[in-house]
Parts: sequence; structure tokens; C-alpha cells
Amino acid sequence: MNRFVIVVLQIAGLYGLYLTGSWIQQVLGLFIPGSVIGMLLLFVLLSLKIVPERLLQQGVAFMIRHLPFFFIPATVGIISYAHVFKGKGLLLIAIGLFSTAMVMAVSGRVTQTLVKRREEA
Repeated sequence: MNRFVIVVLQIAGLYGLYLTGSWIQQVLGLFIPGSVIGMLLLFVLLSLKIVPERLLQQGVAFMIRHLPFFFIPATVGIISYAHVFKGKGLLLIAIGLFSTAMVMAVSGRVTQTLVKRREEA
């Protein structure tokens, strides 16, 4: 099958999980966003090997490769509401740096733990 078609189908599957999560959120009236519920569904499906990783691999790789483009709308939105952030620049920079450092530290620790577990097995 054509690589383009495979990538489109895999991304459509991921979008379907997002829509399912959003539907669950609306039906049950949960405070958790539908996107997070969809991600949890994906995690469960992959963990229980109901959906093999290879079925989503190319679509996920495509999305990760183009990840910076997904931040453009958020950046434009922030620029549109610059007046809200006026006078809080230093605080926002500090929060951004702190949260980035925390994400890097936690991601690094999790990766090291997973690598050690894999080496021990």
C-alpha cells in the first residue's frame, strides 16, 4: 500500500481515538479533556497489545517530525492576547524556564529507568 495512504489511515485512527475520548468526556460529563482521555485509551490499547505499535508507527513518526507546525496556532493565539500578559513578562519567563527544566528532568529520569529495566531483562 502507498506510504501516504498508510500515514493518513494511521493519523485518522489517532484522530478517531481523540474523538472517542471527547465523546466519553461529553457523555460522562468528566472534567478531564477528551484529548487526555483519548491518549489514555491509546496507552491502554498499546499496553494490552490490542493495537500493535507497528499499526501506528509511521503516522506517529510523521506527526512528531512535523510537531513544530502544531505550535503555530498556539503562538498566534498568545500574540493575539499579548495585552493579557503585559507587565508579567519576567514571571512568565521564569515559569517557562522552570516548567521546561522539570519536563526535561522527569523525561530524562523516566527514560533512564526504562533503559535500565530493558537492559536487566
